[in-house]
Parts: sequence; C-alpha cells; structure tokens
Amino acid sequence: MVTRMLRKTPEGGSKMRIIFALLLAAAGFLFPINGFAESADIEGVIEGVDEDHLTLVLNDGKKYQAPEEFNFDGLKKGVKVVVFYTDTDGKRVINDLQIVE
Repeated sequence: MVTRMLRKTPEGGSKMRIIFALLLAAAGFLFPINGFAESADIEGVIEGVDEDHLTLVLNDGKKYQAPEEFNFDGLKKGVKVVVFYTDTDGKRVINDLQIVE
C-alpha cells in the first residue's frame, strides 16, 4: 500500500508535463532574450563619422552605433566598407567592419 502512494500515476505525470510546457511557453513570451535581434551586413560608402557619439552614417542614410572599444582609424567620408551589425532595440550596433579596397 505504501509503494502505491509513492508511485506517480500517468494522469499526474501528464498534468505535470502540460503545466511545465505552459510555464516554458510563458517564459518565452515574457523574457525574449535577443529574440528580436537581427544580424545582417551591408556594403556601403561612409557619409559621416562621429567619434564622440561612436556612430557612422553610410550612404544608405542609416546610422550605425559602434561599441566603446571601436577603432575609427582609416574611417572617413568616401571610404567603402562592409558593416556587420545587429539590429537591437531599433539601433544598428556594429559587430565588425571591413574596409573594401
């Protein structure tokens, strides 16, 4: 009789799986960690460089945000580049940049 009380019944196990699945689904909706971040790359010509605000503007008219440790050496208006970026919270954050020769 004691062993029967300690064993899980199939009904309890399936209810637990359903509850667990619902909790995982709710967590996915409530805490989307980088769920909407989109990585991309673009080739363009630099139209503007603002080292004080850590930004580049390309000939597509869009602003690209550089990280604090970004090296702006060799970047000036008219230089052709490929920018690898992540679109996060409406900002295009630069992951990498290559000068096209």
